[in-house]
Amino acid sequence: MEQRTIKKLIGLSGVGLHTGVRVNLKFKPAPTNTGINFIRVDIKDSPMVKADINYILSQEKSPRRTSIGISGVEIHTIEHLMAALWALGIDNIIIETDGPELPGLDGSAMGFIEILKKVGIEEQGVQKRIYQVRSPLWAEQDGAMIMVLPDDNFRVSYTLNYEHPLLKAQYISFTVDENSFQKEIATARTFCLEKEVNELRKKGLGKGANYDNTVVVGEGGVIDNKLRFEDEFARHKILDLLGDLYLLGYSIRGHIIAMRSGHPLNVQLVEKINSQREKFQAGGIKAVYVETGGNALDSMDIQKILPHRYPFLLVDKIIETVPDTRAVGIKNVTMNEHFFTGHFPGRPVMPGVLIIEAMAQVAGVLMLNKKENVGKYAYFMSLDNAKFRKTVVPGDQLRLEVEVVKLRQKTGQVHTKALVDGAVVSEADLMFALVDV
Repeated sequence: MEQRTIKKLIGLSGVGLHTGVRVNLKFKPAPTNTGINFIRVDIKDSPMVKADINYILSQEKSPRRTSIGISGVEIHTIEHLMAALWALGIDNIIIETDGPELPGLDGSAMGFIEILKKVGIEEQGVQKRIYQVRSPLWAEQDGAMIMVLPDDNFRVSYTLNYEHPLLKAQYISFTVDENSFQKEIATARTFCLEKEVNELRKKGLGKGANYDNTVVVGEGGVIDNKLRFEDEFARHKILDLLGDLYLLGYSIRGHIIAMRSGHPLNVQLVEKINSQREKFQAGGIKAVYVETGGNALDSMDIQKILPHRYPFLLVDKIIETVPDTRAVGIKNVTMNEHFFTGHFPGRPVMPGVLIIEAMAQVAGVLMLNKKENVGKYAYFMSLDNAKFRKTVVPGDQLRLEVEVVKLRQKTGQVHTKALVDGAVVSEADLMFALVDV
């Protein structure tokens, strides 16, 4: 899946739901890996504000909506547009606005979907970032709960249950993609209770809301409007959730389960997902591609592929590579190796675990230096049939041979051998996971 942007500039105008201010938007294409960025053109020298969890304004400062800001420059109520961008797979875009809040339109995301599809969307030739959730995460507060479970797809299950006859026990669950979003979620509108209206107005909110762009629920039912779905309220909660999730800056694979969750809990989950991803990335090796012009790789090439550095880089050079099949590396063992000072110092012997690591590094170079693996991370999964046949001492040259046993999209299995003067000193079967994050 490739990153996307829009094909050309297009504009949109409307009134903010809370501020009541009329604003004009301009959507502009953006380069790869730049993300979703807002610019307040009504403020001189306005900084670009990235739609990112690092710039989310607190709910105390910006209640009942999702807003971002930096250095006093704020953009409010971005969740409906963010949901539309997620649904269309738009990774990179610049949004210029001449006001503090995005237009509410009809209270749903459909107006944003329509205008962006009208101008056209194009792929950018660079891999999209997608994170697969690794273990359960959750947040809860005041009887509300949200969690995410590992899943190979992206699914959202939402339960709405409020003390109101029309807002009790609505449950909805979708495997969400562009098609299901547009058909089932995009037109669901924001809502509030009639008894909340006066209190919201006293707080300076809802100045641009009316019975057309907000579903107002009274004791007798919906006021001066009709529901688009019987469970439109739960569907709109999913819409808000998707917009908040896209503040991660990437899509996820996982199953979101929420009960009465709103923006505060959504943001808490977003922060936990991002923290998990950062920890996961820190434990892996990111695949890159180095054009060598031949089969051999010197130490500088190796360091472009592997993150290891002295004293833990245990391969001096790669003398042979056959893509998806075989690689041979060299490690010259010298008396200056740092481990000899403490490992049998009276009779220096290279630790067996470091011989295994040296073989694993050659395997890593073989699997990671592929164009189709760029952006993936490799993790050492298992070690089997490890044998140590001879000691390795200063002055030896290790020949590290790696043969691919099985190489799939998500896993790689190799058989490795380390030799000195043609004799095997160690061998092992290694397995790696190749994952998108």
